[in-house]
Amino acid sequence: MRIIVGIAFVGILYSLASALVYLMRDTGNSKRMARALTARIGLSVLLFLFVLFAHWMGWIQSTGLR
Repeated sequence: MRIIVGIAFVGILYSLASALVYLMRDTGNSKRMARALTARIGLSVLLFLFVLFAHWMGWIQSTGLR
């Protein structure tokens, strides 16, 4: 479970970094930055839904506040 969440988190950070690179390098003629940010949002939503599903299936347990 930790590996899947870690891979998704790295993918989200990579997408965010690539959007920053496209923002700096492109002259405004490309839609690559918007696509990278859209991919980041999609990955974030999928990660959130996966964590909810994993909790519902009992793969992860909530511990509450300690």
